[in-house]
Amino acid sequence: MKTIVFVGAGSMAQAMIHGWMKEATVAPQNVFVMNKSDRKKLTSLHETYGVQLVCDDKEILKTADLIILAMKPKDVQAGMQAVAPYLSKTAVVLSILAGVPMATIEQGLGERPLARCMPNTSATIGMSASAVAWNEQMNQTDKEEIMQLLSTIGSVIEVEEDQLHVITALSGSGPAYVYYFVEAFEKAAVASGLAPHVARNLLVQTLAGSAEMLKQSTDSPATLREHVTSPGGTTEAGIQALQEKGFIDMLGSCLNEAETRSRELGKRYI
Repeated sequence: MKTIVFVGAGSMAQAMIHGWMKEATVAPQNVFVMNKSDRKKLTSLHETYGVQLVCDDKEILKTADLIILAMKPKDVQAGMQAVAPYLSKTAVVLSILAGVPMATIEQGLGERPLARCMPNTSATIGMSASAVAWNEQMNQTDKEEIMQLLSTIGSVIEVEEDQLHVITALSGSGPAYVYYFVEAFEKAAVASGLAPHVARNLLVQTLAGSAEMLKQSTDSPATLREHVTSPGGTTEAGIQALQEKGFIDMLGSCLNEAETRSRELGKRYI
């Protein structure tokens, strides 16, 4: 993938570019970015990372190896119309648009090698949890190159396209849920007398340590929880409060509502 063009310059595109530049995965002169209207954002990307800009002259699209659709989903039709006349038949397309099915992209850009991916904004620090699905036109070489690109910004797994709805809810939106959790816990800790910076530092390290334990241990999350929970102790009291408030049901509702919304959005583009 010598020449990569981002169509759209939103937060996910910026996170991927940041991750690639930080890891020196792709040379900045080989990454091009185009955006519908926000010239200031494009200029900022160029000045920050050294990536190239696609302006009125779209000739670079004719020789692009990889086109990454990164606009807002509502702008997908306009975005595809803007690039379709220029793309070669061999150009590979990678969509990171939530909810937009591959069938819609194939209608707009023709039958070609196509991947659909759901990363998250932790790509900025090389820790995205990404999932990718392919269409039948993708060959093994193209798959391996895209997997390599995505693996430099975090972990990546192959899935069936329909699974991307629940993955969008779980890991695509997941960082926001974690931040919301920390926000709420920090607020409660401050209300109990801790200074905000003390609460933040303790929470962040607790999350980081717990995540690393989950990665390194062969024990299940339930077993790890039990190791911390002494009968009649403080942890048990806290867990009981969460259970009484329906914590598991709330998380289930969170995931189900987000997945349902992803499916609803997808139907708009079929």
